[in-house]
Amino acid sequence: MSDLSAWTPRPRPTRRQHEGRFVRLEPLDPARHGDELFAAGAGAAADDLWRYLADGPYRDRAAFEPWLTRAVATDDPLFFAIRDTASGRIEGRFAFLRIDNANGVIETGHILYSPRLARTAAATEAIYLQARHVFDELGYRRFEWKCNNANERSKRAALRFGFRFEGVFRQHMVVKGGNRDTAWFAMLDREWPAQRAAFERWLAPDNFDEAGRQKTSLAALRAKSSASDHNAF
Repeated sequence: MSDLSAWTPRPRPTRRQHEGRFVRLEPLDPARHGDELFAAGAGAAADDLWRYLADGPYRDRAAFEPWLTRAVATDDPLFFAIRDTASGRIEGRFAFLRIDNANGVIETGHILYSPRLARTAAATEAIYLQARHVFDELGYRRFEWKCNNANERSKRAALRFGFRFEGVFRQHMVVKGGNRDTAWFAMLDREWPAQRAAFERWLAPDNFDEAGRQKTSLAALRAKSSASDHNAF
């Protein structure tokens, strides 16, 4: 067991930008982000995008405004807009939430990626920037990902990003008039160095061909990084 006799509460995340090569995470600002963030979650795919989220979909921009007002007024959840640096557009949102700085535990959630952002290098880098901030800058012990157990896409994403499945909380919540069994995933501080190495190798420019296709998968790089880390002991 780790000796935590010198443990002290960690800082809470604050409203600051996080810069990557593909994305920039910007503290939510209704005036700057509202129109593009609404557009990111609108259109033909809206019902699918919002299916497992506690809010939305929104029928029009005016209906979205009350959510923006509530979201920017709270520090937990602490919302960020995700800007694609290539296009300059806001293409999604997510938040830090259930912030337990006394114990060094924090969660990512309220994730919405537009169809243009989903399954891209930018989408992966956004999670990497969150995790890097959680572990390297704030010094947290545990980074959590939770989702509706029926949301297979989210569960696959959690595993791809290096979170470990820990179980299902049955009848955990009532969401949009229905039951939600919640699947729990987490990444620990001692696991992060290998995960960080895999993320950074995957995001490196030489891992993509001229068409932007990956040469080596994140899963393969994670397996290699974990093996290297294990062999070091």
